[in-house]
Amino acid sequence: MPVLFLATGNSHKIDEVRSILGSDFTVLSQRDTNARFDIPETAHTFEGNATLKALAWAAYLRTDTCNMNVEFVLADDSGLEVDALQGAPGVHSARFAALDSGAPGNSPDSENNAKLLRLLDPVPDPARSARFRCVLALVPVATPVPAAVIHFSGSCPGRIQRQPAGGGGFGYDPLFIPDGYAASFAELGAEIKNRLSHRARALEKLQAWFKHAGQS
Repeated sequence: MPVLFLATGNSHKIDEVRSILGSDFTVLSQRDTNARFDIPETAHTFEGNATLKALAWAAYLRTDTCNMNVEFVLADDSGLEVDALQGAPGVHSARFAALDSGAPGNSPDSENNAKLLRLLDPVPDPARSARFRCVLALVPVATPVPAAVIHFSGSCPGRIQRQPAGGGGFGYDPLFIPDGYAASFAELGAEIKNRLSHRARALEKLQAWFKHAGQS
């Protein structure tokens, strides 16, 4: 059973990844160690930011100071791309509202959602297409170098509705309606979301890679 270290302290992401991967993996995270890294996400792509986080944590865990016996570090960078906003908020999804004030750190979900709705207010419904996109970076702890990083990507197309709906999920979930559905991710619930989401699709590719590696 592979032991993965998920390079995030976001409890929503941790729960989602554990639920999708199931019992075939042991998934640890920043919440299982006292170490805290503030890794600047300075890249202009999801792939670049995921790679930065994966390499930083793999280099740290290689020292085995945590005694966690981690084999791989898995880092995620993901966000919402809205066509009418030329792909924004994109890599800035978590701090979309803070871009206006220059405040450090991520913005509350409510503020990010409010800004998105404000910008899209004049956009007609047929032009409110969007997608969630995720890139995972996987790196062996034994070789925490850029050449060893493997990437897996996934996306989920949909549209942005005019009012938030639903109490589940996180981030932009109350506004995002995936293609083929009439309800938001926040209304559909974890079981359905974990079959459709951008992160689920990227994790499917990761699972297939491990299956192939185990047979070779």
